[in-house]
Amino acid sequence: MDPDEVRADWADRSGKYSPEYYADIGPNKVSETLVDVLGHYVGTDARILEIGCGSGRHLANLLAEGYENLVGVDINDEALDVMATRYPKLRERATVHVGAVEDLISEFETDAFDVVYTVETLQHIHPDDEWVFEEIVRVAGDLLVTAENEGNSPQRGRGETAVSYVDDEFPLYHRNWKAIFSDLGLAQLIREPTERDTIRVFRSP
Repeated sequence: MDPDEVRADWADRSGKYSPEYYADIGPNKVSETLVDVLGHYVGTDARILEIGCGSGRHLANLLAEGYENLVGVDINDEALDVMATRYPKLRERATVHVGAVEDLISEFETDAFDVVYTVETLQHIHPDDEWVFEEIVRVAGDLLVTAENEGNSPQRGRGETAVSYVDDEFPLYHRNWKAIFSDLGLAQLIREPTERDTIRVFRSP
């Protein structure tokens, strides 16, 4: 798949892996870890961006914990409607940009956010668009948190393959996020493997 095909697949997705699908699942272990990490490193007034926010299940969990300066980016415009239904308080208070991160990230100022986080989103960035990772570092003023599949899931990423296909349908790129973001100047503070993903916390020096 080329970059445009990858983006189009997520922009039009309904059913499995859609904003509605993840809203049905609701907050999870990653949501809890985000609360723990942010509670340790930043205050509730922190400027927070989620890349790939979907219907907002993680952002809604942060809102419930007192974080109110929340921004989301999602490629699927269905996310706004689902958020309005499932998390109406979040839809009212958060700023959500609809579009591909590749198209939106350059619009944010340098150090625009105290925290940027991603949950199973960067793993779908096409290799031709890896320049986005440097832009993410640019806008993340203090913390970057990633929860991405690095090949440790029992169902995906066996062996040394750099890419696997979810349900034989769309690509999932396995990357060493410590290496990538360390090369871009961040220091890794935390690494926490889960059954599905690896959670990493990075900080600007």
